[in-house]
Amino acid sequence: MGQHVSRADFEWSYTAEPHASRRKEILKKHPEVKQLFGHDVRLKWWVASLVTFQLASLFLVREMSWPLALFLAYCIGGTINHSLMLAIHEISHNLAFGHSRPLANRALGIVANFPIILPFSVSFKGYHLEHHKFQGDEKLDTDIPTETEARLFCTTLGKMVWMFLQPLFYAFRPLVTYPKTPTTLEVINTVVQMILNISIYYYFGAQCLLYLLGGSLLAMGIHPVAGHFISEHYMFQQGHETYSYYGPLNYLTFNVGYHNEHHDFPFIPGSRLPQVKALAPEYYDNLPQHDSWVKVIYHFITDPSIGPYARIKRKHAGLIKQE
Repeated sequence: MGQHVSRADFEWSYTAEPHASRRKEILKKHPEVKQLFGHDVRLKWWVASLVTFQLASLFLVREMSWPLALFLAYCIGGTINHSLMLAIHEISHNLAFGHSRPLANRALGIVANFPIILPFSVSFKGYHLEHHKFQGDEKLDTDIPTETEARLFCTTLGKMVWMFLQPLFYAFRPLVTYPKTPTTLEVINTVVQMILNISIYYYFGAQCLLYLLGGSLLAMGIHPVAGHFISEHYMFQQGHETYSYYGPLNYLTFNVGYHNEHHDFPFIPGSRLPQVKALAPEYYDNLPQHDSWVKVIYHFITDPSIGPYARIKRKHAGLIKQE
């Protein structure tokens, strides 16, 4: 089973998350950062290109052997689907068409969802924005593993299994810990996606449907680009709850590695986050950061000081009032 993790509880904080205060400081010292606010006009074209490539590739995938299809699902299809997931992350902040066109952003998110197979684009927005606003909140931040996850997957082997199963935990954790009534747009997202899934199965066969679905699941588990799930907020250094990564995989992931910058300025598109760091280097250069997402996954699995418990949590305000 391997070494047991050394932590037996989350790291509880009784101070506010650091991003709001740093945002105020940076804007006061570097007001020119405001010029970076706004949407990215190229985002919709990136989404259209990636979705078109994935769907067009099915003409080739249906002729492949199962082993080759699985290999390419991990190496190519899954990587592109993960990129589309992070495009949806950008779109959840209205960075494709701006805040004045919310429905256009939601519609593009539904299109970006097509090759991923699992309908999540619309519901992701609500949960993700609360992750930003209530970072670390034991109820509202569903990015944090549950107590059950942390206790069950507390060895080297357990953490490896948890990494493989991470897509399922990421998808179903909010439904268990913080369920919400489905909105009309979520229903539309689901119905449209199911129609597409049935069409793929009917016209291209089961192998193509599983190629896209398998790629989505594989690329969220033990996969180089999935390292960002661990690198972003797991506490690799005491007291630090958000970490950036400035390596080349940012080119495939809409600069999600610039994660301190993103949480400080969530309304600046990923394409302009390097400029935030360049304008205010004194705020970012000395923060703990990662230089490899692959290394992050390796250390998460093998280092007993890191595991699902290595997250900073805060008491939910409503629960504090009841105590």
